[in-house]
Amino acid sequence: MARNHTKQLLINYTTTSSNDLSMAAETNESHLLIIEDDQGRKEFTLSRPLYSIGRRECDITLVSQFVSRRHATLVRLPRDDKNHSYYYRIVDGDAKGKPSANGLMINGRRIPAHDLKNEDEIVFGPQVRAIYYLLRDTARPIIQTDATEYDITLINPGMAEDIDEDIED
Repeated sequence: MARNHTKQLLINYTTTSSNDLSMAAETNESHLLIIEDDQGRKEFTLSRPLYSIGRRECDITLVSQFVSRRHATLVRLPRDDKNHSYYYRIVDGDAKGKPSANGLMINGRRIPAHDLKNEDEIVFGPQVRAIYYLLRDTARPIIQTDATEYDITLINPGMAEDIDEDIED
């Protein structure tokens, strides 16, 4: 039952997702996945609507004999706000609903799917893990001004001598 629900969620979402660039340009956040596996540490900036994660032929490749060929899927989903922001859900297995052999451990709990939050830890197998980061830009927006708001008076140094002579007279 859960397998069919996961498959239906992935199929519905991928057919209705919006343009990648327009959604990313309207948000002030970045999604980062840092992977540690048998080859070391790798960083992935997430922006696409769908990622496959696994040992072979995946968008994000994990190097370990303990990881399934298609271990997990990341799906981008819209938040319920007017900022056009989004979040990622990680689902055990491939986009067709087939689960991985060892499952996912997220923040120490074995679960088939999870809406990722800042600093969530995902364990794919022994010595293979990822940390998800949601980075929000809290800088103030750039406000356009026009040149009439500033009064800039430039004085030629030669003019200063003329002014001094007029004051002395």
